[in-house]
Amino acid sequence: MPRRHKNKKRHHARSEPQSHGNAQATAEAGEESTPSFSTQHEGISQGLPMAGSRNTSQGPQRAQTTTTASVAVSCPGSDEAFSSQEEDEAVSSEIPLFTEVSDVDDFQTRIVSLEQFILSRYKLKKPILKADMLHIVGEDYQDRFAEMLKKVSEQIETFFALDMNEVDSIRHSYALVSKLKLPNNGRVRPGKGFPKTGLLMHILGMIFMNGNCVSEEEIWRDLRLMHVYPRRKHFIFGEPRKLITDFVRLEYLECRQVPHSDPPRSEFLWGPRAHLETSKMEVLEFCAKVNSTHPSDYPCCYEEALREEKERARAREAAGAATIAQVRAAFRAMASTTFLPVEESKAFCPSDQNI
Repeated sequence: MPRRHKNKKRHHARSEPQSHGNAQATAEAGEESTPSFSTQHEGISQGLPMAGSRNTSQGPQRAQTTTTASVAVSCPGSDEAFSSQEEDEAVSSEIPLFTEVSDVDDFQTRIVSLEQFILSRYKLKKPILKADMLHIVGEDYQDRFAEMLKKVSEQIETFFALDMNEVDSIRHSYALVSKLKLPNNGRVRPGKGFPKTGLLMHILGMIFMNGNCVSEEEIWRDLRLMHVYPRRKHFIFGEPRKLITDFVRLEYLECRQVPHSDPPRSEFLWGPRAHLETSKMEVLEFCAKVNSTHPSDYPCCYEEALREEKERARAREAAGAATIAQVRAAFRAMASTTFLPVEESKAFCPSDQNI
């Protein structure tokens, strides 16, 4: 009995520094590492609003204002609320990027390898070929390749908001495409690296599910569940405060000052480009997929998203009818000035001449 306790204690002492070392090495590597969703996917799932959370079954609770704040993201209250104590907790609760092979079976290990390969090709801006993916999977699992690719594609979609599309049916070449038209296919800034679309879709979902307006304090409180902190560089998203400022600059988010707030506080809404490039239903479907639920599990938001879908359909029909009317009018105007009247054209008809 004492011997077993001693071995357990030695194993704990050996594994704990290793975990701490992996987290430290990851922090130093920054965006140079390719993540594994075996551990990270749970973190982002916990960060999204769950069914039955505040404001999902009630209408908007905030008074809307028209005062526009500066693009720079700044909220003194949030910095004070989530400063040293929260960042100390972040160090102790950091999730390792890679799952130990001993913790998963061989099938799951191949899925993780395939996932990392796809993301590394995306990061390096190189084509993703089926032949290469089959090599990663190995001969033993090639008959389950479609199943594995589907699983990896869903994981990449829920974390990065990227769709995996086949771009060349002859070479069987694939590409990861951002759900939003962010610069550099979701990277925001030029260069190589991971896309930021997932964080933007997450924030858009949080805004929508909280009455279409959310305070900066609430954003940081929610992002903390994903291990994303202000002034702390994230291995995928970089410095999050700077990234959110980029989202405001690109007009995907609108930041404005809360009226009569002392000290000054900021709140966020959807920006014009978010309204243009996505919809409430698409964002709600994204949030539901991350939480392994269905959009109808959020009744109030689901009804609002359905209303918007109907309004958009009516607007498309009206725009299409207007376009058809313009084309017809232009054709009639062109016909009246180009073609000769029927009575005059009869003089040139060969049937009226004697041959």
